[in-house]
Amino acid sequence: MAQKRILIICGEPSGDLHAACLVKKILELDPEIKISAVGGEYLRQTQTEIYVDIKDLSCLGFFDVLRKIPKFLALEKLLFKKIKTQKLQAVICVDFSGFNLRFAKKLNRSLPVIYYISPQVWASRRGRIKTIKKYIDKIIVFFKFEQNFYKEYGIDADFVGHPLLDTVKPTHEKKEFLKELKMSEFKTTIALLPGSRKSEIKNILPIMVKTAILIRKELSATQFIIVKSPQVGAELYQKIIKKLPMEMKIVEGKTYDCLNVADFALVASGTATLETTIMQKPFVIIYKLSLLNYLLYRPQVKVPYIGMINLLANKLIIPEFIQGRACPKRIAQTVLKILKSPQEIAKIKEELSKAKTLLGEPGATFRAAKIILDFLFGSDCVGRRG
Repeated sequence: MAQKRILIICGEPSGDLHAACLVKKILELDPEIKISAVGGEYLRQTQTEIYVDIKDLSCLGFFDVLRKIPKFLALEKLLFKKIKTQKLQAVICVDFSGFNLRFAKKLNRSLPVIYYISPQVWASRRGRIKTIKKYIDKIIVFFKFEQNFYKEYGIDADFVGHPLLDTVKPTHEKKEFLKELKMSEFKTTIALLPGSRKSEIKNILPIMVKTAILIRKELSATQFIIVKSPQVGAELYQKIIKKLPMEMKIVEGKTYDCLNVADFALVASGTATLETTIMQKPFVIIYKLSLLNYLLYRPQVKVPYIGMINLLANKLIIPEFIQGRACPKRIAQTVLKILKSPQEIAKIKEELSKAKTLLGEPGATFRAAKIILDFLFGSDCVGRRG
């Protein structure tokens, strides 16, 4: 029998991480499968064959997408060539919906297509539901409400829980890690998580840094850690924090250790909000796009909150500072109010604990891998469904 061959397509660092965890579980269940991908460092570490690296594919906003259209067209051409020459038998799309949904449409059901990490059609651009229903063979979701949402449209989605429950674990003890960073265990530690894309960091980190300066003026026994994305060069961070009136540690590749030592966090909207929730750390959500991108994007959003934790709880438990509200003075006032109130911190932690239970049970990635393999190869038949 011919070797089983799967193509995985992702375009963001968070998708690359989830895809790598999925690949590990797939290979545990069936070590003979050959996997190729559009991916990054995490997938590369699984010995997956990388066709194209994601470092230049990530987009933020409409105009960023326009600039990269030639790259996406070239990627499509390459993938169709690889599908033909390497006899790939199935495609797993991981997030990256702008590209992946168009690619699935062009495949036109010539191969089985599985979507892992659902496009957030429940939040914006619900017209994409039609494409999903017509061109996606199976969809795997991380949140129960997503399964219920798709059911309303007659789409069968498999809920597996959130994979972060298995991966969000520090590797160092708090005291040990603070010592390694040459930081005090007796000061209040605040972690800054400004995102994983260059454009996010350019827009959000300066706001976080200015907020940190205002907090430090009020609470002198405070120290700060910036969590660096491996996908972004250190020079961008250094440029933003140069000439600061205080020291800020920049730490790469140890997000969960940084959150473990933190008493509080300033977090860009995205995957990091869930990671911070799982670590049970009080935080605020900050996000800012360029004005033109915001004006284009905002009318499409149909949900009351931007933070997934607030959407899960169906109420505002974590303060959100979005676009015009992302003002350092306003953010600092809120953070200081929380830090000075043990009752408020206890209340937030209690809400975070409740919200964490909505993420399902550990073992999500294994469940997803089994669903995928059963669907694709359960009867030893490969080809389009139906």
